[in-house]
Amino acid sequence: MKTIRPEDYRHILFFTGAGMSAESGVPTYRGAGGVWRSYRWEEYACQDAFDADPEKVLRFHELRRKSVLACQPHAGHEAVARLEGEHPQVTVVTQNIDGMHQRAGSRRVLELHGSLWRLRCPQHGIREDIGEAYRRYRCEDCGNWLRPDITWFGDMLDSFVMGQAAQAIRSCDLFVSIGTSGVVWPAAGFPQAARDGGARCIEINPEANEMSSLYHESIRGTAGEVLPGLFSS
Repeated sequence: MKTIRPEDYRHILFFTGAGMSAESGVPTYRGAGGVWRSYRWEEYACQDAFDADPEKVLRFHELRRKSVLACQPHAGHEAVARLEGEHPQVTVVTQNIDGMHQRAGSRRVLELHGSLWRLRCPQHGIREDIGEAYRRYRCEDCGNWLRPDITWFGDMLDSFVMGQAAQAIRSCDLFVSIGTSGVVWPAAGFPQAARDGGARCIEINPEANEMSSLYHESIRGTAGEVLPGLFSS
C-alpha cells in the first residue's frame, strides 16, 4: 500500500459510515445483527413514536448510549484524530451518531444524522448530555420533553450541518471515504461532488459497492488496518 503525504494536500476530508463504528463493536442499524432486526424503528426512532410515548423512546436511546460506551475508538479513529493535530485542515463528515471520532480526539466533526449525546428542547434548543443515563427527560427551563438530537426516520437532515458538509466537500482536495455503502442520499452524492471539485478520491472498505467506481483508488481493508499506515509523517 502506497502512503500519502499529508503536506501535499490543502484540505483532507474523511467521510465515515457505519463500517467505521462497527469495527469498534458498535451495532449497525441495518444488516445482519443490526438494531432494526431486533427493534421496530416505528416504535423507537420516529417523531410519531416519541409523541406517543417519549419515556419509552428515551429509555431505548439510553440503552443505545450504554452499548456505545462499552465500545472504544479503534486505531483508525485514532489515526484520523492524530492527523487532525498535525495538519492545518482536516474535517470529518460522518453518518454515525455515536461520537467515536470525538472520543478519539477529533474536533472538526460534522454529524449528518445528529448525536446520541445531545438532546433538544423545542423551545430552548440543544442540550449536551453525556453519560449512560440522561440527566433529565424534561427541559429544566420550560418542562417540555427533551428529544434525542438524532435524524430519525421521516426527519429532514439539518440544513445548516448539510451546508457545512457540502462546503467542506467542495473545498477539499483529498476525499477519503471509509466504511460506507454510499447508497443513502444525499450522502451518496458526496464522492461525485468531491471529484467535481478536483479532489483525489479514495475509498477504504473491505468490499466493493455500487459507488466504488467513483473513486480514483479503492483500498480493500478496514479503517483500523489501513489508516495507521496510510499517511506518512
